Amino acid sequence: MRNPFIPLSTDSRPSILCSYLILFVMLFPLAACASQSDFNFTLLENHLANDKSEKFTPEQINRIFDHPAVSFDINGVSGYFQHRESTLNYDQFLSDESINNARAYIRNNQASLLKAEADYGVDKEVITAIMLVETRLGTYVGNRSVLNILATMAALEDKATRDRFWDEIPAKNRISRADYEKKAVQKSQWAYGELKAFIKYVEKEGIEPYDIIGSYAGAMGIAQFMPSNILLYAQDGNKDGKVDLFQNEDAIASIANYLKHYGWKPGITREEAEKVVYHYNHSSYYVNTVLNITDKLKSGA
Repeated sequence: MRNPFIPLSTDSRPSILCSYLILFVMLFPLAACASQSDFNFTLLENHLANDKSEKFTPEQINRIFDHPAVSFDINGVSGYFQHRESTLNYDQFLSDESINNARAYIRNNQASLLKAEADYGVDKEVITAIMLVETRLGTYVGNRSVLNILATMAALEDKATRDRFWDEIPAKNRISRADYEKKAVQKSQWAYGELKAFIKYVEKEGIEPYDIIGSYAGAMGIAQFMPSNILLYAQDGNKDGKVDLFQNEDAIASIANYLKHYGWKPGITREEAEKVVYHYNHSSYYVNTVLNITDKLKSGA
């Protein structure tokens, strides 16, 4: 479900380079912008507007996509097709600082967490542990446009678009062309479903789709739900008439509802808990980290 610089050099060479780049763009503006202008969402818009399984109208789709904030997220989606040399260090979430931050979160959101325990039978500690690992308790919720990420990925269903996009992926760490083709087709189908769910969600809640940021995968909010899971499991925890996973109350209730759906219950065993949390993220490392955080929070250690 899911969904973190190099300091600027004080050397004068970057400014010299920038001067050359500015001159180049002034002299060759079309060449400088050719890469981005090669891509558009026309085929995707037509697909959405004519999708008989949905009730989208051409006017609705045009309104969403005819906005200056909508564009191909080449950098964000390219990451799917590059070899990853490092993985997330989950041990950081078990540090004294992280655990203390989690305890503070429980104190500051005690009413919402206790209500979730009462309503869903889900321990406040495991809810907090998931938030800690997913978004550092809401302090990092991603920086990509969810709409652009999902639309870019969904647009790769078209062979010509996939061919052009292949040339935009940095060659150094790029996966093989055969693997790219297979993965792009699979991911485009998945993203199309998530994009439809995203549109339904923002239309239902009256939210501007351009304002929502998330992970490079399109996961949203403190809970890092994908749009399809928002439609199924997200809750209005603060009872303000809207589901907003950037609000602590809604995120807490939504995680609790999700875990309850997959089998969390009072007095759950460690083995049962592992199976439930695995639904949130299909990683044994992730599961063990979440449950170890939960244990620390419960024990006070």
